[in-house]
Amino acid sequence: LAGYGGIFQRNVRNSGVIPQISVILGPCAGGAAYSPALTDFVFMVRGTSQMFITGPDVVQAVTGEAVTMEHLGGADSHAGASGVAAFAYDDEQSCLEDVRHLLSLLPSNNRELSPAGDLEDPADRRCESLLDLVPAKPTQGYDIRDLIEEVADHGDYFEVHAQWAQNVVCALTRLGGHVVGIVANQPAHLAGVLDIQASEKAARFVQFCDSFSIPLVTLIDVPGFLPGVDQEHNGIIRHGAKLLYAYCNATVP
Repeated sequence: LAGYGGIFQRNVRNSGVIPQISVILGPCAGGAAYSPALTDFVFMVRGTSQMFITGPDVVQAVTGEAVTMEHLGGADSHAGASGVAAFAYDDEQSCLEDVRHLLSLLPSNNRELSPAGDLEDPADRRCESLLDLVPAKPTQGYDIRDLIEEVADHGDYFEVHAQWAQNVVCALTRLGGHVVGIVANQPAHLAGVLDIQASEKAARFVQFCDSFSIPLVTLIDVPGFLPGVDQEHNGIIRHGAKLLYAYCNATVP
């Protein structure tokens, strides 16, 4: 337990000071699973990576539920259901390539700026496709990723938590060579409405960008917060306030 405590303490003390990335390439069970959860980004590989506090045998003994390791704590379970993993891949090579890509967008610490990109994509280029992106009918959805791809340098952006809380899109990209964080409602999923998971996802991303001096670009097309008894009873006020707090507390442009 003392060993766990020392690791957790280092995770927390370095939070917001240096970017912390966890790459899970095997089983990560029990107390060890908390350390990746304290880091900024978790990468997992399907069929190889598992994270859980109690394994399938314990779950079945205590609750009677029969579950596989992959279903209980596999890459897709955490990337799509729990939100613990920001990224899920089919193989280790793709996973490690994206780790390198992410590192190319981040500063080494909170006193440095993110690496600058090239200026070959003209800042004054016209984006003609944006004129027809938003449908005339307010009830018709569209994919906000099309807008992000159009305005990003070279059409390149790096989406975070793509499988979780898909009604909001969080991504890192470059504009004019400078790294920025994009927070955008996604009209193609639940009409872009904000719910508990979307609020939590966006709030954490905003706080990360603020910690490392990454300017924020917010693309808004939202009907409001998702109504319903489940949302109210599960704390939409509390979780929605996290998003408000993150934006109000941010000091980046």
